Amino acid sequence: MNKNGPVYLDYNSTTPVHPEVLEEMLPYLRENFGNPSSAHSLGRKAKARIEEAREKTAALVGADPREIIFCSGGTESDNLALKGAAWSKPRDGSWTVLTSPVEHSAVLKTAEYLAGNGYRRRTARVYADGTVDLASVSEMLDEKVAVVSVMHSNNETGTIQPVAEISKIARKRGVPTHSDAVQSAGKVRLDVRELGVDFLSLSAHKLYGPKGVGCLYVRNGVKIGPIVNGGGHERGLRAGTENVAGIIGFGKACEIAAKKIDSEALRISALRDDLEKRLLSAIPSAFINGRGGRRLPNTTNICFAPGIAEAVMIKCDLAGIAVSGGSACASGSIEPSHVLMAMGVSRENALGSIRISLGAGSTPADVEYAARMLPKITAEILSANSRQSV
Repeated sequence: MNKNGPVYLDYNSTTPVHPEVLEEMLPYLRENFGNPSSAHSLGRKAKARIEEAREKTAALVGADPREIIFCSGGTESDNLALKGAAWSKPRDGSWTVLTSPVEHSAVLKTAEYLAGNGYRRRTARVYADGTVDLASVSEMLDEKVAVVSVMHSNNETGTIQPVAEISKIARKRGVPTHSDAVQSAGKVRLDVRELGVDFLSLSAHKLYGPKGVGCLYVRNGVKIGPIVNGGGHERGLRAGTENVAGIIGFGKACEIAAKKIDSEALRISALRDDLEKRLLSAIPSAFINGRGGRRLPNTTNICFAPGIAEAVMIKCDLAGIAVSGGSACASGSIEPSHVLMAMGVSRENALGSIRISLGAGSTPADVEYAARMLPKITAEILSANSRQSV
């Protein structure tokens, strides 16, 4: 065990709530508990703080505050974008939802659902580094595509997609574009105007805000319908009393992130690059999945050796190192990553791959400890496997 305490290297899974975010939230969990739909002073105060948070969230991505629809997180945001766009078209089997094969399960499962309920589904190709093949997207985009959804960056490999180029192709053909930017927000700069997207999904707990809150950017003039029916909350697109404290925390997290994006990206990418260099030097069988394409500054996905990812994660946990086998939403699965498989990684190598993601609390000491322990852990596992096979 590390003498300085646990080493957390799973920031893509979730982040700790920033102390300033918590301080902003607490009064709205205690004395300022009004319903923002109420006309009295407590309600008006809650409503005002929601609108303030909407401005801060919009500023992080270069949007108009009126284009931000608060919801429960990235998964609901993805659902609202895809279902809302698809349901604006007839359910006659002629309309298509186009995605890439490396999307988060929130997008893939939604596309799968729509494919069984009156729509068709198509999947663009990706290159070996995980980048979407623009020619493939162009081939599949026609006037009968209800929406195209390609994430801004991948949660497992950190690969950054050519979203602006995809949006440009889609716009020429009258097709709305959605991008899941849950992993990108707070790590790299985002501007919805430059990206040209019609929908963009964000989640608070990925950028040091609370769990259970997120938003969907909906470009002014784009028409979609709700997926949760009830009152007229959030411009009629998301019924239900707003998560006031969570939204306030989300806004504060966005405000903090906006001030630190560039400096943190430089600091964390240096740590990530150092860790990769050390691990590749110390572990002969190791290689980086997705290397060669543009990546988030904090993320690396490393295959240590075929089939050993589960054992590596267990031993890392015992050694006080928190890492992931891929998406946290699939943490209980023993199946290989659909992302890596789509990139052409073999099943055994996919089952030997670990995602390491750094964040605000990451230090050179964390990198030093991980770089020292992971080669030992890998060697122990390979040695044990070798003895068992004799």
